[in-house]
Amino acid sequence: MKQHKMSIWKKKGFLWVTLLFFLFSVALHWIFGWEVYQNEQEAHNQPVVVNEYVFEMMRDTMENWQSEFLQLIWQVAGLAILLYVSSPQSKEGDDRKEEKLDFIIRKLDPSNYNKLMKEWDEKYPKN
Repeated sequence: MKQHKMSIWKKKGFLWVTLLFFLFSVALHWIFGWEVYQNEQEAHNQPVVVNEYVFEMMRDTMENWQSEFLQLIWQVAGLAILLYVSSPQSKEGDDRKEEKLDFIIRKLDPSNYNKLMKEWDEKYPKN
């Protein structure tokens, strides 16, 4: 039986889309920031200095990163990771469900049980 392997682009699709949105928004932030910085410098008859702009934008970016990432994204993603992926309760629930299903299959079709389990283990290997 041929096992179809999903590409990393499909398997991690949400990650790639999120990364593209993030990079696009950071690029726009820096582009619009450059325009504002130039206008402010010209309004005050000051020279446009790239080094000053970079430090100002790094500060602004880090402030945004702190407020948005730490407060919202980390709460959502962090809780999902910590509570679901590494939680003993979530694994326990999955193991319990799997054992119940195995029991039902064994009772409904005892003669094909081993064959079915072998096929499913090959098709869906346990991590």
